[in-house]
Amino acid sequence: MNQLKLRTQLQAFLLEDIGDQDITSQTIFPLTEIGKGVFIAKEDGIIAGLGVIKEAYHLLDRSIQVTEYLKDGDAVTCGDIIAEVTGPIAHLLTGERVILNLMQRMSGIATVVNESVAMLDDSSIQICDTRKTIPGLRMFDKYAVVSGGGKNHRQGLYDGVMIKDNHIAFAGSITKAVQCVRDKIGHMVKIEVETETKEEVLEAVEAGADVIMFDNRTPEEVKEFVQYVPETIITEASGGITMENLATYHGTGVNYISLGFLTHSVKALDISLQVLEENNRIERGSIR
Repeated sequence: MNQLKLRTQLQAFLLEDIGDQDITSQTIFPLTEIGKGVFIAKEDGIIAGLGVIKEAYHLLDRSIQVTEYLKDGDAVTCGDIIAEVTGPIAHLLTGERVILNLMQRMSGIATVVNESVAMLDDSSIQICDTRKTIPGLRMFDKYAVVSGGGKNHRQGLYDGVMIKDNHIAFAGSITKAVQCVRDKIGHMVKIEVETETKEEVLEAVEAGADVIMFDNRTPEEVKEFVQYVPETIITEASGGITMENLATYHGTGVNYISLGFLTHSVKALDISLQVLEENNRIERGSIR
């Protein structure tokens, strides 16, 4: 993740949560009182967002020491130690919730991406995300997708052209929409066109699209439509694809499958911060 963007987002998230002060932690613990804790996985999955721990805590207090025992993309089982933190107790507790909220979401995304790749079981097809992210969290969500073994679609409206059904309806045709874009953008920007029928696929090919999406098509339709697209054009299937039917798209020949559920309805991975007594001995890897 871009460190400047990460720091800026985390600062906003911390300010939202803390406001003027953390009344509870600051009234119970003086800043001279030092504590130690470990972030622990409470269920099996794929970890993502380790960089959030150090960056968030250092925004609160540069003296907090963070030791990472794993890296993003690593598999964890219940009881595994993810990271250890030492510093003023008040600051450890103040940052705990924001850090956990982000790491749990990111790890949940990484986990479901990893499961999707395994479910599809087709190395010729890449699993990727969509723009169906919560405002303010896209950077974190998309980083988590990559940590889980997936790929990122465009980051936003600014880094790739995607001509969808309403663009086509207002423009009058796929050909007109593509030509209008070609006349106005540079050669470094790719143009993707959303299609639903054989005729639309053929028109998108003729119009010179760089990427053609097959929207809400069955595996049989995707396999048919791929035959009409030259190898120089990237193909993508999207819409109506769930974890339950994902395996049926194995062998369809499409280059990418984009899945909105990777980010819009993810289940957080259970992670917690466990306080350690000063004389406890930390064993790297697990405290089962």
